[in-house]
Amino acid sequence: MSPRKAAALPDGGNLRDHLIATAERIIAERGTVGLTVRAIAREAGVADGVLYNHFAAKEELLAQALNAHVRKVESGLGVLPAPGTGSVEENLKAYVAYGLAMHQAILPAFTGFLAQPKILARFAELAEPGEDWRDRLAAYLRAELDLGRLPSDAKTSTAARILVGYCHEVVISALFDAHAPAPDPAAVDDLVAVVLRGIAS
Repeated sequence: MSPRKAAALPDGGNLRDHLIATAERIIAERGTVGLTVRAIAREAGVADGVLYNHFAAKEELLAQALNAHVRKVESGLGVLPAPGTGSVEENLKAYVAYGLAMHQAILPAFTGFLAQPKILARFAELAEPGEDWRDRLAAYLRAELDLGRLPSDAKTSTAARILVGYCHEVVISALFDAHAPAPDPAAVDDLVAVVLRGIAS
């Protein structure tokens, strides 16, 4: 059965958006471990079954809330450098700093859903092509290549994977080891230097 049209709230909003916003707030404040539809309904001030009038399944609501959480985190991280501005080296450091901050903020929210692949699959379906930080990093490098600010034979896709992989490694290591060192600015400098000039330079 398809979801019904979202009911209006007294403030002019609609119940579907209210439920997503409520679930997103819970994720931001308490994480996703043990998060249930019942908890969301109680926080939103509605009966448990109301959620199914506005979402085809609980996975849809949770994926929408997770997506809203990621977008909110990204909106607070500032603007990434544009191709052709500043130096490529400093711009890549800014991309890495953004990636580290973003993953530190959002990765804990994913841990509670690792055993629920339907939620993660629905979350992936919500992504707009090109809006993901990884996509923007790859697009930035391609644009700098087109502008001639990188060597014509630069492997931009590989460079993007190295930078993304570094961010993942640092943040995931911290999740499993509370004593893992914080990201070192000097390590980011070295990372970008290796990506731009090679390990043997």
